[in-house]
Amino acid sequence: MEKILSLRRKIDEIDEQILRFLKERVEVCRSIGKTKREQGISVRDYEREDELYANVMRIASELGLNPHEVKDVYREIIAMGIRAQESETKT
Repeated sequence: MEKILSLRRKIDEIDEQILRFLKERVEVCRSIGKTKREQGISVRDYEREDELYANVMRIASELGLNPHEVKDVYREIIAMGIRAQESETKT
């Protein structure tokens, strides 16, 4: 049981790192939203989204992860970034 507890603590540490990176990503997205507002650019950039999906799926595959599962995760991450940009463009 101690081994499981130790591994769970490791997962908790990894989860905290993931959350810190998500926070950083959202902050960058807010800055992008502000810049887009200043330049009169649309929040959504479907070409960029497609590039990002292709890139994360390629990297996932190289790392031995299921690229389609990773794409599903990134759909949510991108949606979070879009909401952050939109909230910045409404201020």
